[in-house]
Amino acid sequence: MSAAFRLPLDVFYEREARHPRQRFLVQPIGGGRVETLSWADVGHQARCAAHWLRARELPQGSHIALISKNCAHWIIADLAIWMAGHVSVPLYPNLTADSVAQVLNHSESVLAFIGKLDDWPSMSKGVPDDLPTISLPLHPPGDFDFSWADLQRSSPIQDDPRPAAEQLATIIYTSGTTGLPKGVMHSFANLGFATTRGTQLFGLNENDRLLSYLPLCHVAERMFVELASIYTGQTVFFAESLDTFITDLQRARPTAMFGVPRIWTKFQMGVYSKIPAKRLDFLLSLPFIGKRVGHKVLAGLGLDALRVALSGAAPVPQTLLTWYQKLGLDVLEVYGMTESCGYSHICLPGQYKQGWIGKPCPDVEVRIDETGEVLVRSQATMLGYFKDPQKTAETLTEDGFLRTGDKGEQDAEGRLRLTGRLKEIFKTSKGKYVAPAPIENRLAVHSRIEQVCVVGDGLSAPLGLCVLSTVNQEEGRASLHSSLEKLLEEVNAVLDKHERLRRLVVVKDSWAVENGFLTPTLKIKRNVIEDTYGARFEEWSERSEAVLWQD
Repeated sequence: MSAAFRLPLDVFYEREARHPRQRFLVQPIGGGRVETLSWADVGHQARCAAHWLRARELPQGSHIALISKNCAHWIIADLAIWMAGHVSVPLYPNLTADSVAQVLNHSESVLAFIGKLDDWPSMSKGVPDDLPTISLPLHPPGDFDFSWADLQRSSPIQDDPRPAAEQLATIIYTSGTTGLPKGVMHSFANLGFATTRGTQLFGLNENDRLLSYLPLCHVAERMFVELASIYTGQTVFFAESLDTFITDLQRARPTAMFGVPRIWTKFQMGVYSKIPAKRLDFLLSLPFIGKRVGHKVLAGLGLDALRVALSGAAPVPQTLLTWYQKLGLDVLEVYGMTESCGYSHICLPGQYKQGWIGKPCPDVEVRIDETGEVLVRSQATMLGYFKDPQKTAETLTEDGFLRTGDKGEQDAEGRLRLTGRLKEIFKTSKGKYVAPAPIENRLAVHSRIEQVCVVGDGLSAPLGLCVLSTVNQEEGRASLHSSLEKLLEEVNAVLDKHERLRRLVVVKDSWAVENGFLTPTLKIKRNVIEDTYGARFEEWSERSEAVLWQD
């Protein structure tokens, strides 16, 4: 029987009462200025907004959308929605108008909070005319039905609403690497279980600091930042923009941080833009000096105070983890899904084994089925997909295990190693199956490869498509070409014969969220890549060069 856990609002009320004047949220408001909100400030604003929501006399459990980049009032609005007895439906802040319309319609949202956004004129076309909108303090220009100031004119509710554990708290729409996003339903018990257990793993406390920069609508940021801060009393600093990101990092000097592999790679690329990789590696290898250089690099990034550094949401290259270890920072890999509140497996300090993610988190059961698929079960497992009983039945087994869609294996200590996505595994024309992710990880070790996708469905042998980073552009084309040829040779040498890449293709495009190549969580959309370049796969396969540059 699992030990007890606490529910989000219960914990919030306790903190609000215990240290009302303590700093909670630090929000940049432009020009280098910040607004600091205490636990009492947050509680007061959430209670006023909850009173206003109650006064609208919506049916209990109504769905209310949150469309905003990360900001203090994202969290306050979420708390207000819960206090008023409703369900929050967060949307990614960079969706197309069609996607906005699809999620708002499918989720049956009856109100929408609109906050900090880069392209509201484009997104707003997806908001139905009859859906009331409420602007948060950092809202974009536009016409809204109500403002946050309107809500704050309500008197704060005087009670402490405590939703039932099994009550629906939120619907989180997946970022959709394939097909349409699905609405993952989580109860307060799901969130409470995962946050209680997750924060206990790291001993986080009121002295810790977080920087919120990944989308709060994504399950990882929701759990690791919003909910973890409520459960542990950490201070949350918010990033203002890409241009101010390093300044924001240095202001926060986070002690705990979650990042997707692409973010950790971006930090590395930023360092390499100031000092060539070979020069830095040489300095880091020197006795005594290396340690000081590593600390100086981390301090320059604002990462020198980190004691908990996590990477998840996609496989992370081993060489990247090793690079951070040389700097003096252990980046630990975590594994989870939206459907499990991101709570599944973790590599804890002292338990690292190269190539393996880590052991199951406390109270998580794991089994590998006959197809090699990883199945997990815990009290963090979703209630199901909203309005999609068929997909729910396909994803949850009769005895409550979640089908992850990942192939994997366990070692004797219970560590997990992923060997590919079931749906991403393709078959070559020779009838051999290939899992692209492990091969992509091997290619990603090159300091100039920023993104990579291995394709090969129906081809006689796989191809590797890659996008190069723009740092160290002083490196000559001939030298770079030669290093890519060497990389291809080294990778193929350790692959099974049927997995070996016919060639590496350097594509001209950049792959970004804005042009549809990446999901909002920076995962590649394989179907978009295959649709974009597929007509040339056969031609590229028949060429003689080991490395091709798209013409």
